[in-house]
Amino acid sequence: YATWWIRQAITRAMADQARTIRIPVHMVEVINKLGRIQRELLQDLGREPTPEELAKEMDITPEKVLETQQYAREPISLDQTIGDEGDSQLGDFIEDSEAASPSDAVSFTLLQDQLQSTLGTLSEREAGVVRLRFGLTDGRPRTLDEIGQVYG
Repeated sequence: YATWWIRQAITRAMADQARTIRIPVHMVEVINKLGRIQRELLQDLGREPTPEELAKEMDITPEKVLETQQYAREPISLDQTIGDEGDSQLGDFIEDSEAASPSDAVSFTLLQDQLQSTLGTLSEREAGVVRLRFGLTDGRPRTLDEIGQVYG
C-alpha cells in the first residue's frame, strides 16, 4: 500500500517540476494516458492513430484530443541555433508584426522631414498652433479651446 503512495508522490513531483511551463497534475495525467494509448494503438494498427481513434479509446471528443496534444508540446527556445554553422538563431527568423516595413519607415522619415520643412515657413506661433491642433509633438490632438488657453 505504501508503494502506491510513494509512486504517486514521485509522479506528482515529476509532473510539477519536469516542464518549463507548469501544467496542472490532472492535465499531465491525461497527457500521459493519451501517450500510452497512442503507443498501444500504434503497435496494434501499425500506423499513427487518428485523433478520432484516440478519442474513441479515451472516451473524449477528437477536439479534446487535439487540445491535449497541444498542451503536451514542449516550448522551444528562440535562442536555439539554426543551420550548420550555428551562426543564426530561431528568433532571428520571427517577424515582428508591430515593426514598420523598411519602405514605410523611409516614407515616414521623408514625410517628417517635409513636414518640418513646411512648418519652418510659418511663424513660431502658427507652427505651434498646427503642432498642437494635429498632435504632432505628443500624438494627442488638441481642441481649439485648449489651443486658445495655451496661446491666450
